[in-house]
This record gives sequence, structure tokens and C-alpha cells, in this order.
Amino acid sequence: MSKIKLRFFTIADYEEEEIWLREQHKKGLRLVKILPPCFFIFEECVPEDVLYRLDYKNNCETGDYLQLFQDYGWEYVSSCVGWLYFRKPAADVQSENDGEIFSERESRVDMIWHIIKTRMMPLFVIFLCCVIPNWMKTLHGTFGFVDVFFGIFFTVLLMLYLYLLIYCGQKLVKLRKKYEYE
Repeated sequence: MSKIKLRFFTIADYEEEEIWLREQHKKGLRLVKILPPCFFIFEECVPEDVLYRLDYKNNCETGDYLQLFQDYGWEYVSSCVGWLYFRKPAADVQSENDGEIFSERESRVDMIWHIIKTRMMPLFVIFLCCVIPNWMKTLHGTFGFVDVFFGIFFTVLLMLYLYLLIYCGQKLVKLRKKYEYE
């Protein structure tokens, strides 16, 4: 039987997402698929301790890439907006490195830079070129109903973008530093 759970994670929350997926599997829910933006489809299973790991490839993965993970005991589960989901039973982990999909810290740092270049930078450009100019434009309207509506809409959008840019930016910088000094 399938179950759908609604849960939102930002691009910087992938470690928390891995932990949440592991907890779901321990409760007897195995991840089957993810539908953007935040719908997780599970199927009931025997509760088991299973590690989940995410890798961000932005749709650049190949068959050889997926085969490499399979060779190391990782099962490919699904992909969603550039993220690839893998799992492995915790019982199959013999060493600390066995439980990770990256064998060296440079790969983790590279993934963070890839996220920044392909997700954060476009969001920042949209913010600068679309959200701010439209918000500024609504401040100089005639203040009819439509102007007030768009003023409120672009103010909310501005605040949301600011929050996400600051939250994700700070968290990704923290993760990068953590991985650089591990």
C-alpha cells in the first residue's frame, strides 16, 4: 500500500532529508518516488535500518555513474529536480566510509559548489532582475486595488526570496566549511 507524505526541504537541507528518510524506513515506509516540490511516495515494508544518501547532479548522471553506486552496494531509488536518491541497509555497512557515497571530502565540497552555481546563482539573478524591480514598481503605483494586490504579492515574494537566499546561502557555506575541514 502506498502512502504520500508532504514534507519540504530546501536545497541546503539534504542531510536532514537523509535522516528523515531513514526514520521513515525504520517505521516501515520505503521511499519509492518524490514528486516536486515536496511529495514523498512511500510503500509499506518491513521496518529496517536503511541509510539514505542524496547526490546533486542536476540531471547530469549517466548509466556508468549509477552503475558505480550499484557496485558499492547502493540502490538507486529515484531522482527529483537534480537530486538522486540512494539507499543501503545499515547492516551492509562495514566501515564509516561504507555509509557514505563520497569517498573524499573534495567530492562533497564540489557538490556544494555545484549547488551554489546551478541553484543559488539563478535564484539570486531572478531576485535581482525580476523580484526587486517589480516590487519597486509596485511602490510607485496609483494604489488602486490591483496595485495594492501586486504590492502585497511582491512584498511577500521579496521576503520569501530574501529568507531562502540567506538561509540556504548560510547553510551551504557552513556545510562547505564543515566538509573542507573534516
